[in-house]
Amino acid sequence: MTVQTRPPRLQSAEGEVQQPRVFDSTTNPEALRAPQGMPMAMATRDLAVHYAAFLAVRGVDLAVARNKITALIGPSGCGKSTVLRCFNRMNDLIPTAQVSGKVELDGVDIYAPDIDPVEVRRKVGMVFQKPNPFPKTIYENVAWGARINGYRGRMDDLVEDALQRAALWDEVKDKLQASGLSLSGGQQQRLCIARAIAVRPEIILMDEPCSALDPIATLRIEELMQTLKSDYTIVIVTHNMQQAARASDYTAFFSVGSQRDGYLVEFGPTAELFTNPVDPRTEDYITGRFG
Repeated sequence: MTVQTRPPRLQSAEGEVQQPRVFDSTTNPEALRAPQGMPMAMATRDLAVHYAAFLAVRGVDLAVARNKITALIGPSGCGKSTVLRCFNRMNDLIPTAQVSGKVELDGVDIYAPDIDPVEVRRKVGMVFQKPNPFPKTIYENVAWGARINGYRGRMDDLVEDALQRAALWDEVKDKLQASGLSLSGGQQQRLCIARAIAVRPEIILMDEPCSALDPIATLRIEELMQTLKSDYTIVIVTHNMQQAARASDYTAFFSVGSQRDGYLVEFGPTAELFTNPVDPRTEDYITGRFG
């Protein structure tokens, strides 16, 4: 499939307006603007995922910059959550899922035969759409992952540090033995973030982490993300384009093909993608013409 794409709206030295060019949607070098001059935490190469015979997403080439926030946006069914789950091999848990291409963590293909998916998930944590604290105390929610991974340090210090990093310590320090389920929705989500960072991952994946939260709780999560990115790389899936524009450094826009197959349309710095998109389908989506 070829599409007409629009270069950034710049004039040539002679003052002539640049004309649209035609590229294949998945290989357009102007629409896929990878981060430059900074280390990469993860990268995909021609990533595709099938569920049995259904092709869910295809041909994804994506570079995730270290200590930055990368947002994945697009209409429902475009494959953004499927791609996110590839980053820590969560799709392995779906019997019909088949992944092809490469997903590299620090330059190592995490789908290579000798790679342990459990070890991948220690390095790449996940926070889900709906807060899912364990039916345990607040303390045990944070300590559990570290304990089963053989942590031998002072557990009290680890729990406090994780809750501090998740901006939750001041609210729960006097009730650590209360159930994690007793917290509000926003607090539960921050508890889940504390649980994820307690095992000291390199990357935190967030699958629509604010969709079930009110605006105030959403703002707290967004502020927390800005704090966390100094120590972690964050990849977030969101349907909220305003959130992507506010919170992320880079944005990838996915769309859906005629066979309901998802694919990457455009990727680049968030400010550029939202104010001067290369591909007209990106502009159509962010301006509400479709999706």
